[in-house]
Amino acid sequence: MDHSEALSVNPTAGRAERRLSAIIERRLDRRGFIGGVSALAAATALGGCASGTAASRPARKSAAPGVAFEEIARGMDETHHVAADHIADVLIRWGDPLFNDSPAFDPYNQSAAAQRRQFGYNNDFIGLVPLSENRALMCVNHEYTTTTLMLPDVAATYPDSMTRERCDIELAAHGGTIVEIERTGETWRPVAGSRYNRRITADTTPMEMSGPAAGHPRLRTSEDATGRLVSGTMNNCAGGITPWGTYLMAEENFNGCFLGDLPEGHPEAANHARYGVPGGWYQWGRHYDRYDVSKEPHEPNRFGWVVEVDPMDPDSTPKKRTALGRFKHEGAESVVAPDGRLVVYMGDDQRFDYLYKFVSEGRVDTENRAANRDLLDAGTLYVAKFHDDGTLDWMPLVHGRGPLTDANGLDSQAEVLIETRRAADLLGATPMDRPEDVEPDPDTGRVWVMLTNNSRRTEDQVNTANPRAENLFGHIIQIDEPDGDFAATRSRWDFLVKCGDPDVAAIGATWNPLTSENGWFAAPDNCAVDPLGGLWIATDGNQRTGATDGLWAMETDGPARGTGRAFFRVPIGAELCGPRFTQDGETLFVAVQHPGDSDGATFENPGTRWPDFGPRTPPRPAVMAIRKRGGGRVGRA
Repeated sequence: MDHSEALSVNPTAGRAERRLSAIIERRLDRRGFIGGVSALAAATALGGCASGTAASRPARKSAAPGVAFEEIARGMDETHHVAADHIADVLIRWGDPLFNDSPAFDPYNQSAAAQRRQFGYNNDFIGLVPLSENRALMCVNHEYTTTTLMLPDVAATYPDSMTRERCDIELAAHGGTIVEIERTGETWRPVAGSRYNRRITADTTPMEMSGPAAGHPRLRTSEDATGRLVSGTMNNCAGGITPWGTYLMAEENFNGCFLGDLPEGHPEAANHARYGVPGGWYQWGRHYDRYDVSKEPHEPNRFGWVVEVDPMDPDSTPKKRTALGRFKHEGAESVVAPDGRLVVYMGDDQRFDYLYKFVSEGRVDTENRAANRDLLDAGTLYVAKFHDDGTLDWMPLVHGRGPLTDANGLDSQAEVLIETRRAADLLGATPMDRPEDVEPDPDTGRVWVMLTNNSRRTEDQVNTANPRAENLFGHIIQIDEPDGDFAATRSRWDFLVKCGDPDVAAIGATWNPLTSENGWFAAPDNCAVDPLGGLWIATDGNQRTGATDGLWAMETDGPARGTGRAFFRVPIGAELCGPRFTQDGETLFVAVQHPGDSDGATFENPGTRWPDFGPRTPPRPAVMAIRKRGGGRVGRA
């Protein structure tokens, strides 16, 4: 989600960075493919650092076979489109029932009580926890509400139209949903009334603060003198599922939920400014003190974390795991390192912010799920610094090391984590072009990093890993962890593609020449690795190219490396989120977020009425299930 005009600014972004080295320039021509540096070559020795050659890697899955489907055409209209020989069905929509007592969806008579029993708004991340071959728990984030598109009779007099009751509806529509789904034949359906079904909201779901920052005075408020309890989670963008089957909800643009002004000279002023607080996107602070920073200056410090939820226990209390840092988390995808420690990759989705990973202190217990209960409360958080020679260092964010000391206003590890962005500034991390989804592939040792765009980067702010000024179209970076060791502190990196129209030289896009006129895209956001190791890219901002957002398959190996293929596109105004494959690869779930949110769109006059297309029905964000006609793996022969 890009609220670019309301975001904060990284004060370190203006410093001059070294220009792209000749090594990097030689990797890519205008169309982006001179053979590049292959995945194996990118895994060669790190020059004096612990690593292994390609030949010394442990045996891993071979390169994924190429995708096989007829591309869809670029375009923009009121409905969705999927590749030939595939079917895309709506699985669950905003307002659909989750419980036996859920009221029928009535968009003209919404209430917070009803919304808490229904599927929430603007679905983003999708996670799956299998229960059996044909049953699973689907975990879905509800990132934000598009106020004037969601609520009737609001747009004409906004913000005065936002009563307390309407704000309550928005709060109830945020958060997440856990819903059991079941496959009968080839069709998936939600199981309303399942004992696992649960709504998690922004205001009524009790949560615990855990880890090093829990209980710190800067997390204490008038409602919680302990600094250990908080109601709700909000602006949950991407996320992750842990190896032991818990659901990680990543809090992203929390700054937009606050109103008010701090008194002059308040000790939280600089911290709030670094995170863009208050953003003022919602009117909740007019009715509730906790969302007004002039009344509760510590409340924003209680958001921007990764929340762990146990979907197997609907009565469990979610925990905000402070050891993973506080920033605008796009996601939290995890992988087990060879030594058994858990590694969680995360991007801070803002222009000029950073790429992170967390390495647990303890090891994953594959035999005892309960033993992993607090694994995310202890470990080391790292931030990335990219170098011209194709290496990157993961720098530890540990109190007392380097500049992370009392002298710089950080008196403990708790403060390093509360002010993660400033701590990373002090370490000199590489400012990136909106790092969004970061996806590790356990079978190859690769990590895929989506850099969505950065229209504000100037020529003197260009750096090795972000080589274009006014980067309107984004790019994708491949990281190779040495010998598949995701816990390593030095890695190698390379570009996969630089996005945009390859036929416009000034853009500097870099695609394999095999890419068709439909296969290139802009603004990579979420991604997924399918069961055969193939990479799939979802976009947020492709409208800039004259076509809607969608999903593309991407070749990552061999002569076709850097080739995109268009598979799915969303209705006008929408964004595609959360692609997730079933373990057999025969179903692909995708989230269609904010359909109809085109210029000037309102509840009364949306850009589309997808997916119901009733004459008075508003557009409804929805999760879709895509399968191949006649069965078989999605997108494959």
